[in-house]
Amino acid sequence: MLVLVTGATGEVGRRFVPRLLRHSGGPGDTVRVLVRDETRGEPFAALGAQVAMGELRDPDAVRKAVAGADAVVNIAAAFRHGEAAEEVWAVNRDAALELARAALDAGAGRFVQVSTNLVYGPGHGRPTTEDDLPDPDPAWGPYPASKAEAERELLALHREQGLDLRIGRLAYVYGEGDPHLAQSLRFAASWAAHKPMQLVHHADVAQGLMRLLRAPGVAGRTYNIADDAPASAAVLHALNGAALPEGMADRPLPDPWEGVVSTLRIRDELGFRPIYPSVWTARDAGAL
Repeated sequence: MLVLVTGATGEVGRRFVPRLLRHSGGPGDTVRVLVRDETRGEPFAALGAQVAMGELRDPDAVRKAVAGADAVVNIAAAFRHGEAAEEVWAVNRDAALELARAALDAGAGRFVQVSTNLVYGPGHGRPTTEDDLPDPDPAWGPYPASKAEAERELLALHREQGLDLRIGRLAYVYGEGDPHLAQSLRFAASWAAHKPMQLVHHADVAQGLMRLLRAPGVAGRTYNIADDAPASAAVLHALNGAALPEGMADRPLPDPWEGVVSTLRIRDELGFRPIYPSVWTARDAGAL
Protein backbone atom coordinates (compact mmCIF):
# COMPACT_ATOMS: atom_id res chain seq x y z
CA MET A 1 0.00 0.00 0.00
CA LEU A 2 1.22 3.48 -0.90
CA VAL A 3 -0.35 6.05 1.43
CA LEU A 4 -0.30 9.79 0.70
CA VAL A 5 -0.47 12.00 3.80
CA THR A 6 -1.28 15.70 3.67
CA GLY A 7 -0.66 18.10 6.53
CA ALA A 8 2.46 16.16 7.50
CA THR A 9 4.25 19.18 8.97
CA GLY A 10 1.44 20.20 11.34
CA GLU A 11 1.13 19.22 14.98
CA VAL A 12 -0.86 16.07 14.16
CA GLY A 13 0.84 15.14 10.91
CA ARG A 14 4.45 15.32 12.07
CA ARG A 15 3.64 12.93 14.91
CA PHE A 16 1.43 10.66 12.82
CA VAL A 17 3.74 10.06 9.86
CA PRO A 18 6.64 8.53 11.87
CA ARG A 19 4.17 6.19 13.56
CA LEU A 20 2.65 5.23 10.23
CA LEU A 21 6.13 4.46 8.91
CA ARG A 22 6.98 2.37 11.98
CA HIS A 23 3.77 0.39 11.77
CA SER A 24 3.63 -0.24 8.04
CA GLY A 25 1.97 -3.47 7.02
CA GLY A 26 4.98 -4.90 5.21
CA PRO A 27 8.16 -4.22 3.22
CA GLY A 28 6.14 -3.13 0.18
CA ASP A 29 4.28 -0.40 2.04
CA THR A 30 5.26 3.19 1.29
CA VAL A 31 4.35 6.55 2.81
CA ARG A 32 4.38 9.71 0.70
CA VAL A 33 3.98 13.19 2.18
CA LEU A 34 2.91 16.36 0.39
CA VAL A 35 4.86 19.37 1.69
CA ARG A 36 5.35 22.94 0.55
CA ASP A 37 8.90 23.32 1.86
CA GLU A 38 11.64 20.89 0.83
CA THR A 39 13.54 21.51 4.07
CA ARG A 40 10.52 20.53 6.17
CA GLY A 41 10.21 17.35 4.14
CA GLU A 42 13.76 16.21 4.92
CA PRO A 43 12.96 14.62 8.32
CA PHE A 44 10.32 12.44 6.68
CA ALA A 45 12.67 11.45 3.86
CA ALA A 46 15.26 10.46 6.47
CA LEU A 47 12.67 8.10 7.98
CA GLY A 48 11.98 6.49 4.61
CA ALA A 49 9.03 8.48 3.28
CA GLN A 50 8.66 9.72 -0.26
CA VAL A 51 8.39 13.52 -0.42
CA ALA A 52 6.15 15.25 -2.95
CA MET A 53 6.57 18.98 -3.26
CA GLY A 54 3.63 21.28 -3.73
CA GLU A 55 0.72 23.23 -2.32
CA LEU A 56 -2.50 21.43 -1.40
CA ARG A 57 -4.48 24.07 -3.31
CA ASP A 58 -2.43 23.53 -6.51
CA PRO A 59 -4.36 20.98 -8.62
CA ASP A 60 -1.30 19.94 -10.62
CA ALA A 61 0.77 19.32 -7.49
CA VAL A 62 -2.09 17.32 -5.94
CA ARG A 63 -2.50 15.14 -9.04
CA LYS A 64 1.22 14.38 -9.09
CA ALA A 65 1.25 13.62 -5.36
CA VAL A 66 -1.70 11.23 -5.54
CA ALA A 67 -0.49 9.38 -8.64
CA GLY A 68 -0.01 5.72 -7.80
CA ALA A 69 -1.38 6.06 -4.29
CA ASP A 70 -3.61 3.36 -2.86
CA ALA A 71 -4.92 5.54 -0.02
CA VAL A 72 -4.95 9.13 1.19
CA VAL A 73 -4.97 10.46 4.76
CA ASN A 74 -6.01 14.11 4.67
CA ILE A 75 -4.75 15.75 7.86
CA ALA A 76 -4.19 19.20 6.35
CA ALA A 77 -6.27 21.90 8.05
CA ALA A 78 -6.45 25.63 8.58
CA PHE A 79 -7.70 26.62 12.01
CA ARG A 80 -5.20 28.90 13.72
CA HIS A 81 -6.52 31.93 15.55
CA GLY A 82 -6.55 34.95 13.27
CA GLU A 83 -6.55 33.11 9.95
CA ALA A 84 -8.91 34.63 7.39
CA ALA A 85 -12.19 32.80 6.95
CA GLU A 86 -11.50 32.50 3.21
CA GLU A 87 -8.27 30.63 3.93
CA VAL A 88 -10.00 28.27 6.37
CA TRP A 89 -12.73 27.39 3.88
CA ALA A 90 -10.26 27.09 0.99
CA VAL A 91 -8.13 24.52 2.83
CA ASN A 92 -10.67 22.65 4.94
CA ARG A 93 -13.43 22.27 2.37
CA ASP A 94 -12.33 23.19 -1.15
CA ALA A 95 -8.88 21.59 -1.09
CA ALA A 96 -10.22 18.47 0.64
CA LEU A 97 -12.79 17.99 -2.11
CA GLU A 98 -10.26 18.51 -4.90
CA LEU A 99 -7.93 16.04 -3.21
CA ALA A 100 -10.72 13.48 -3.00
CA ARG A 101 -11.59 13.95 -6.67
CA ALA A 102 -7.94 13.54 -7.61
CA ALA A 103 -7.81 10.37 -5.49
CA LEU A 104 -10.83 8.98 -7.34
CA ASP A 105 -9.27 9.79 -10.70
CA ALA A 106 -5.99 8.15 -9.64
CA GLY A 107 -7.73 5.01 -8.39
CA ALA A 108 -6.75 5.49 -4.75
CA GLY A 109 -8.83 2.93 -2.89
CA ARG A 110 -9.29 4.66 0.44
CA PHE A 111 -9.66 8.23 1.67
CA VAL A 112 -9.37 9.09 5.37
CA GLN A 113 -10.68 12.56 6.20
CA VAL A 114 -9.54 14.02 9.51
CA SER A 115 -12.27 16.14 11.06
CA THR A 116 -13.16 17.50 14.51
CA ASN A 117 -15.70 16.79 17.23
CA LEU A 118 -16.50 20.52 17.14
CA VAL A 119 -18.82 19.77 14.24
CA TYR A 120 -21.46 18.54 16.71
CA GLY A 121 -22.26 21.72 18.59
CA PRO A 122 -24.14 21.92 21.91
CA GLY A 123 -27.58 20.83 23.04
CA HIS A 124 -27.58 17.03 22.81
CA GLY A 125 -28.00 16.34 26.52
CA ARG A 126 -25.63 13.35 26.38
CA PRO A 127 -22.34 12.34 24.77
CA THR A 128 -22.67 12.92 21.05
CA THR A 129 -22.54 10.00 18.64
CA GLU A 130 -21.61 9.78 15.00
CA ASP A 131 -25.31 9.60 14.09
CA ASP A 132 -25.93 13.11 15.45
CA LEU A 133 -26.17 15.65 12.64
CA PRO A 134 -23.38 18.23 12.55
CA ASP A 135 -24.48 21.62 13.84
CA PRO A 136 -21.33 23.59 14.74
CA ASP A 137 -21.48 26.39 17.28
CA PRO A 138 -20.70 29.66 15.41
CA ALA A 139 -18.71 30.78 18.45
CA TRP A 140 -15.89 28.46 17.33
CA GLY A 141 -15.56 30.31 14.02
CA PRO A 142 -15.21 28.89 10.50
CA TYR A 143 -13.04 25.88 11.40
CA PRO A 144 -15.79 23.44 12.48
CA ALA A 145 -18.26 24.85 9.95
CA SER A 146 -15.81 24.25 7.09
CA LYS A 147 -15.00 20.76 8.36
CA ALA A 148 -18.69 19.89 8.63
CA GLU A 149 -19.31 21.07 5.07
CA ALA A 150 -16.30 19.10 3.83
CA GLU A 151 -17.73 15.98 5.48
CA ARG A 152 -21.11 16.53 3.83
CA GLU A 153 -19.65 16.95 0.34
CA LEU A 154 -17.18 14.09 0.72
CA LEU A 155 -20.03 11.81 1.76
CA ALA A 156 -21.81 12.86 -1.43
CA LEU A 157 -18.74 11.73 -3.38
CA HIS A 158 -18.89 8.44 -1.49
CA ARG A 159 -22.55 7.89 -2.41
CA GLU A 160 -22.41 9.16 -5.98
CA GLN A 161 -18.91 8.20 -7.17
CA GLY A 162 -17.83 5.40 -4.85
CA LEU A 163 -15.21 7.25 -2.81
CA ASP A 164 -14.08 4.83 -0.08
CA LEU A 165 -14.37 7.48 2.60
CA ARG A 166 -13.60 7.11 6.29
CA ILE A 167 -14.04 10.15 8.59
CA GLY A 168 -12.23 10.50 11.91
CA ARG A 169 -13.55 13.23 14.22
CA LEU A 170 -10.78 14.13 16.65
CA ALA A 171 -11.26 15.45 20.15
CA TYR A 172 -8.88 18.18 21.39
CA VAL A 173 -5.41 16.87 20.59
CA TYR A 174 -2.47 17.10 23.00
CA GLY A 175 0.78 15.44 24.06
CA GLU A 176 4.47 15.08 23.22
CA GLY A 177 5.22 18.78 23.52
CA ASP A 178 2.21 19.93 21.50
CA PRO A 179 1.35 23.48 22.70
CA HIS A 180 -2.40 22.78 22.53
CA LEU A 181 -2.61 21.94 26.23
CA ALA A 182 -1.24 25.36 27.19
CA GLN A 183 -3.33 27.04 24.50
CA SER A 184 -6.49 25.51 25.94
CA LEU A 185 -6.48 28.20 28.65
CA ARG A 186 -7.26 30.81 26.00
CA PHE A 187 -10.86 29.63 26.10
CA ALA A 188 -11.06 27.44 29.22
CA ALA A 189 -10.28 30.46 31.42
CA SER A 190 -13.74 31.84 30.60
CA TRP A 191 -15.57 28.56 31.33
CA ALA A 192 -17.20 27.22 34.44
CA ALA A 193 -14.67 25.26 36.46
CA HIS A 194 -16.51 21.99 35.91
CA LYS A 195 -17.09 22.37 32.15
CA PRO A 196 -15.62 19.30 30.41
CA MET A 197 -13.49 19.03 27.29
CA GLN A 198 -12.81 15.75 25.55
CA LEU A 199 -9.13 15.13 24.81
CA VAL A 200 -7.10 12.67 22.77
CA HIS A 201 -3.36 12.06 22.88
CA HIS A 202 -1.30 12.05 19.69
CA ALA A 203 -0.52 8.37 20.19
CA ASP A 204 -4.24 7.61 20.13
CA VAL A 205 -4.88 9.91 17.18
CA ALA A 206 -2.35 7.82 15.25
CA GLN A 207 -3.85 4.57 16.50
CA GLY A 208 -7.35 5.67 15.51
CA LEU A 209 -6.39 6.93 12.06
CA MET A 210 -4.42 3.80 11.27
CA ARG A 211 -7.41 1.69 12.26
CA LEU A 212 -9.62 3.74 9.94
CA LEU A 213 -7.06 3.42 7.15
CA ARG A 214 -6.69 -0.34 7.33
CA ALA A 215 -10.15 -1.57 8.28
CA PRO A 216 -12.05 -3.38 5.52
CA GLY A 217 -15.70 -2.69 4.83
CA VAL A 218 -16.12 0.67 6.58
CA ALA A 219 -16.58 2.96 3.57
CA GLY A 220 -18.85 5.87 4.43
CA ARG A 221 -18.43 5.42 8.19
CA THR A 222 -17.57 8.17 10.68
CA TYR A 223 -15.73 7.57 13.96
CA ASN A 224 -15.11 9.69 17.03
CA ILE A 225 -11.49 9.43 18.20
CA ALA A 226 -11.11 10.42 21.85
CA ASP A 227 -9.92 9.24 25.24
CA ASP A 228 -12.10 7.89 28.04
CA ALA A 229 -12.08 10.79 30.49
CA PRO A 230 -12.97 14.38 29.55
CA ALA A 231 -10.95 16.96 31.48
CA SER A 232 -12.64 19.86 33.24
CA ALA A 233 -11.56 23.47 32.89
CA ALA A 234 -10.23 23.24 36.44
CA VAL A 235 -8.10 20.23 35.47
CA LEU A 236 -6.74 22.08 32.42
CA HIS A 237 -5.62 24.89 34.72
CA ALA A 238 -4.02 22.43 37.14
CA LEU A 239 -2.11 20.69 34.35
CA ASN A 240 -0.77 24.05 33.23
CA GLY A 241 0.14 25.13 36.78
CA ALA A 242 -2.30 28.02 36.53
CA ALA A 243 -4.53 29.37 39.27
CA LEU A 244 -8.28 29.28 38.67
CA PRO A 245 -9.67 32.65 37.60
CA GLU A 246 -11.69 34.41 40.27
CA GLY A 247 -15.32 33.33 40.29
CA MET A 248 -14.72 30.37 37.97
CA ALA A 249 -16.20 27.88 40.43
CA ASP A 250 -19.45 29.87 40.60
CA ARG A 251 -20.08 30.13 36.87
CA PRO A 252 -23.17 28.29 35.57
CA LEU A 253 -22.91 25.37 33.18
CA PRO A 254 -26.08 25.19 31.05
CA ASP A 255 -24.96 22.17 29.00
CA PRO A 256 -22.74 19.75 30.96
CA TRP A 257 -22.43 17.44 27.93
CA GLU A 258 -21.22 19.96 25.36
CA GLY A 259 -17.95 18.75 23.83
CA VAL A 260 -18.25 15.20 25.19
CA VAL A 261 -18.40 12.38 22.62
CA SER A 262 -19.11 8.68 22.62
CA THR A 263 -16.37 6.33 21.42
CA LEU A 264 -18.48 3.17 21.45
CA ARG A 265 -18.47 2.85 17.66
CA ILE A 266 -14.70 2.90 17.18
CA ARG A 267 -14.25 0.61 20.18
CA ASP A 268 -16.82 -1.93 19.04
CA GLU A 269 -16.15 -1.85 15.29
CA LEU A 270 -12.40 -1.20 15.10
CA GLY A 271 -11.07 -2.40 18.45
CA PHE A 272 -9.82 1.03 19.55
CA ARG A 273 -8.56 1.23 23.15
CA PRO A 274 -6.78 4.44 24.21
CA ILE A 275 -3.11 4.05 25.06
CA TYR A 276 -3.65 7.07 27.31
CA PRO A 277 -7.22 6.77 28.66
CA SER A 278 -6.92 10.12 30.43
CA VAL A 279 -4.65 13.14 30.46
CA TRP A 280 -3.49 12.05 33.93
CA THR A 281 -2.28 8.75 32.48
CA ALA A 282 -0.25 10.68 29.91
CA ARG A 283 1.09 12.99 32.60
CA ASP A 284 2.24 10.09 34.75
CA ALA A 285 3.92 8.51 31.74
CA GLY A 286 5.78 11.75 30.93
CA ALA A 287 3.94 12.00 27.61
CA LEU A 288 2.55 15.52 27.88
